[in-house]
Amino acid sequence: MPTRAGGSIGIVGLLVILGLGYFFGIDVTPLLQGQGGAPSGGQSVELTEADERAGQFVSVTLADTEEIWAEIFKRQVGQPYEPAVLVLFKQVTASPCGNASGATGPFYCPSDKKVYLDTSFFTTLERQMGAGGDFAAAYVVAHEVAHHVQNELGVLGQANRIRAQASEADSNAISVRIELQADCFSGVWARQAHARFGTLEQGDIAEAMNAAKRIGDDALQRSAGRVPQPHTFTHGTSEQHQRWFSRGYETGEVQACDTFSADRL
Repeated sequence: MPTRAGGSIGIVGLLVILGLGYFFGIDVTPLLQGQGGAPSGGQSVELTEADERAGQFVSVTLADTEEIWAEIFKRQVGQPYEPAVLVLFKQVTASPCGNASGATGPFYCPSDKKVYLDTSFFTTLERQMGAGGDFAAAYVVAHEVAHHVQNELGVLGQANRIRAQASEADSNAISVRIELQADCFSGVWARQAHARFGTLEQGDIAEAMNAAKRIGDDALQRSAGRVPQPHTFTHGTSEQHQRWFSRGYETGEVQACDTFSADRL
């Protein structure tokens, strides 16, 4: 049965979505539940071709991160890597860290060790944030998986415990270091992925660097019509995002990503 762009996918597309979850460690339950629980009777599942494409894309990217980080942990960390689960949802779903929606953007929840990603985010990334391209999208997935890497290393838990007892300003400063380390880890992944699979094409790193630029606190505050307020930053500036991603990509080493000991971010 053919499908139409913008419409609901048919049974073949539904089976593809289910297959992605089974084979690639993606939790697609929220996609099948919609917003009111599991579909019943003849109720249709409002999944579009764009949702299917997003599912296929993140499945490939997630599989790459699992293979690469397992090898990095083996060689550089000396311990096994337990991969994250990626929750693919549409519009809204619940998590132990609070509700997830398209408005919150992708995030990692350390409580259940899952990455939450709305299927529409890639469209938002390209059309509203000006960061198009496959590798820009892959960078976003890799960044959230990098938070899981931090959790596996014990860095994220320790940093969040300190944040919980710190002033707002100090908590924000620690948050910036967490985010920039995730950027650096994303760069490490990108370098190792290219060395292992040869998947990077000309312009891919430029796409990632552009995405890093677009999500800087200063860029986001300017796009919202506000003057950047550094004391409110929780993710870092565009320049910092780009520099730490580059550091990870150039070195390919986890130890090069110690933002917590860095005098200059």
